[in-house]
Amino acid sequence: MAAQKINEAHEHIAKAEKCLKTSMTKWKPDYDGAASEMAKAAVAFKNAKQFDQAKDAYLKEAEYHTDNKALFHAAKAIEQAGMMLKDMKRLPEAVELIEKASVMYVENGTSGTAGMALDRAGKLIEPMDLEKAVDLYQKAASVFENEDRLRQAAELLGKSSRLLVRLRRLDDAAVSLQKEKNMYKEIENYPTCFKKTIAQVLVHLHRGDFVAADKCVRESYSLPGFSGSEDCVAMETLLAGYDEQDEDQVARVCNSPLLKYMDNDYAKLAISLKVPGGGGKKKKTPAAPQGGAGGAPKVEDEDDYEGGLC
Repeated sequence: MAAQKINEAHEHIAKAEKCLKTSMTKWKPDYDGAASEMAKAAVAFKNAKQFDQAKDAYLKEAEYHTDNKALFHAAKAIEQAGMMLKDMKRLPEAVELIEKASVMYVENGTSGTAGMALDRAGKLIEPMDLEKAVDLYQKAASVFENEDRLRQAAELLGKSSRLLVRLRRLDDAAVSLQKEKNMYKEIENYPTCFKKTIAQVLVHLHRGDFVAADKCVRESYSLPGFSGSEDCVAMETLLAGYDEQDEDQVARVCNSPLLKYMDNDYAKLAISLKVPGGGGKKKKTPAAPQGGAGGAPKVEDEDDYEGGLC
């Protein structure tokens, strides 16, 4: 079966080469025909599990589309070549080709396709290179933002923000979260803004910047529905406990379901948050939010969990 497919691929390559030949009656190469035959060759190689040859065939197809000034089809072929590299576990090279394709999509005026390609590339590389994944998600977000597709842009920034937290690049995470929150505010998705405020507070407190954390909460009072909400009360309680070095109060908020069931990277920030000084000050404070689980010793016990899956 594989040998048959390989023979089939070589037949298509021969036809592609024939399309490129000129004669007295055929003055111009038939780039469109050559590209079509090379695409068929690539599929035949792929079906025969000859991914390296399939990759080369897709790149040849892209070359012929480019000669034919069909940029979108050229970009698609380059992206397919990248997917062959993915199948060969050559992920950095795969991502490089997908990035190249995304630039061509933008040049062709199909920015949405570029953004989706960059998102796919980010998912591919994330398990082995978080820094590169952050870069790709940020590029994808920028492409969607330029198209005024703010929901998609915000979702991609969200991926970037979480990875920046995992990388302990907390200053960059704070900037990313603010941009993300601004986008959700612009599209009037206020409940998500509330969750971003919680994430901001956790990031700023881990940065040791109480003033910035407090400012994020105060700025959120202008968001419809925030004042008096569960999210608001929790953050007010957390900041009050942090400022007063009340470990019990901070632990109750950080171990409450509201924070423990956030995205994993932010939940870890909550569980590992320490009161400044760490001197063991503890006060009985009745004004903690409902649903707290575990109390202060829980924070100490879970210390090993900090950065666990990072």
